[in-house]
Amino acid sequence: MIGVVAQLKVKEGGQDGFEEAAKKLVAAVNANEPGCKLYQLFKVQESATDYVFMEQYENQAAVDAHRASDHFKTLGAAMGPFLDGRPVIIRTDIVE
Repeated sequence: MIGVVAQLKVKEGGQDGFEEAAKKLVAAVNANEPGCKLYQLFKVQESATDYVFMEQYENQAAVDAHRASDHFKTLGAAMGPFLDGRPVIIRTDIVE
């Protein structure tokens, strides 16, 4: 299993637009990517602008399929104008 944590900072005032696009992405991933076992957006407590995507994939092929999907490309681009800088991506391997 491969885990991904994506930390995102949203521009002040852009939260509603970001969340709207992000919720569509979460729904599309969960409906169309069987190799993705977890894909969820979280808002950081005590912050108005910090968010985290937590993701878990069966293998690298599932990660690659996610990144190549039309919904990731389209909705990822839709979130872009609301971001305050580039996301911080942390890739992990499960410890068993």
